[in-house]
Amino acid sequence: MTTLPALPPGRYSFAGALRSEWTKLRSVRSTTWSLVATAVLTIAIGILATGSEASRWAHSDLGDRMAFDPTSLSLAGFLFGQLAIGVLGVLVVSAEYSTGTIRATFGAIPHRNMVLAAKVIVFTAVAFVLGEVLSFASFFIGQAILSGTTPTATLNEPGVLRAVIGGGLFLTVLGLFALGLGAIIRHSAGSITAFVAIFFVIPLIVEALPSSIKDAVGKYLPDNIGATMTTVKQGFRTDVPTISPWVSFGLLCAYAAVALVIGGILLARRDA
Repeated sequence: MTTLPALPPGRYSFAGALRSEWTKLRSVRSTTWSLVATAVLTIAIGILATGSEASRWAHSDLGDRMAFDPTSLSLAGFLFGQLAIGVLGVLVVSAEYSTGTIRATFGAIPHRNMVLAAKVIVFTAVAFVLGEVLSFASFFIGQAILSGTTPTATLNEPGVLRAVIGGGLFLTVLGLFALGLGAIIRHSAGSITAFVAIFFVIPLIVEALPSSIKDAVGKYLPDNIGATMTTVKQGFRTDVPTISPWVSFGLLCAYAAVALVIGGILLARRDA
């Protein structure tokens, strides 16, 4: 019996995995649509919010004027843009399972957690750049709309730069959480449904609960974390007691880390 020669070991590197994931991310049509949707929703909602407030400022009462937060108002679109960035985060993983190309990916790079790490790094870079560009653009556009009608904010005022940077960080980590869900569930529709339930449905349920429960639970929900991170005057966008912006950011990072760790474990153990 003739013995077949052993196949040469595969050659792959983390740098190669990064290049592969970057190629896949920028060449898939869903990426373009998700990025466009994120930009349109974020900026458009911010324009609508600031324009509406500018038109009714003359009729606002003293309490509303004292609590007014022009920075937070200009970043209002981030609470809607989170859906689009969440969809993109999910598709980074789940799209390959839907098309079956994940088998080719794991065939080229058998180290599955290396693949996931590469996806996380590439997505983080794209989401962070997009988030910060949108955050600063929303801020400056919003202040331009409010100028001459309502009080405005500048980046050198206390808390303003932190809130604007926080908008980009919020979108980035939110997308990473969605990416983790995609790795856990592996099905696009199921992952997106879970994301919508966590970020949009659960807050509505908590809102309907008695005040004692709502106040105790609400400050840990992602939507209130986002409001806290993008607000200078705490309480402007939510009536739920809040924790500090950076502690809120740390909590959101913990949510994303848990989802990614679980996703990585399941990715390594389950069949493709």
